[in-house]
Amino acid sequence: MEKSLGILQAEIGIVFKNESFLRTALTHSSFAKRVKREPASDNERLEYLGDAVLKLIVSKYLYFKFPYDNEGVLTKLRSTMVADQFLAVLAKHLDLGAYMRFSYGEKKNGGDVRSSNLANAFEAVLGAIYLDQGFDTCSQFFLCLFEQFKDVLAEAVDYKSKLQEFLQKKQSSLPVYMVDKESGPDHKKVFFIKIEISFEGKCYSCVSEGDSKKEAEQRAAKKMLDILHQH
Repeated sequence: MEKSLGILQAEIGIVFKNESFLRTALTHSSFAKRVKREPASDNERLEYLGDAVLKLIVSKYLYFKFPYDNEGVLTKLRSTMVADQFLAVLAKHLDLGAYMRFSYGEKKNGGDVRSSNLANAFEAVLGAIYLDQGFDTCSQFFLCLFEQFKDVLAEAVDYKSKLQEFLQKKQSSLPVYMVDKESGPDHKKVFFIKIEISFEGKCYSCVSEGDSKKEAEQRAAKKMLDILHQH
């Protein structure tokens, strides 16, 4: 039996005015078909809406957080933040599978732990929050979770190692990382890391920022890889 929605609302700090939005967001299509309800009673329409809302939330966040990056870089960052793999991590943290309604067969076959189901449910929950509470509450909910788990994204791809491996294959010298500048108060510093590199007789450099030196170095390494792949 699925867990009470009251527990989930307490966990996420959002009390729904219309709880049916949340219930629908957590209803898998297999359950809706089993009880012969109308198609709109499963979470697929809310997933569609939540996907669009999520992209807007992330696009706005990246636009203001990284004012020096171009459209291509921002698009790649967004695709990582909205990927099913990452959304499933957030869904598992909230234990969404325990609140979902499935058919007996779907649940028996592991539907409540399947990453695709969890990622879809997370997007549907975003859609439900948007309809019930509006964009600002929806944005705050997602970005608060993102801050807790953003290291998962950084660890998923180690761009510093990728850059080093690329240069070693090309028999080029290794990159030099240095702090270009720091800004902001001590409790909310932004670090700007500069990379300089000599590659195939030419000198390249780029700068990226982050909330920590590690994050800034990873982003700078990714930017340098993109530069080198274009030459």
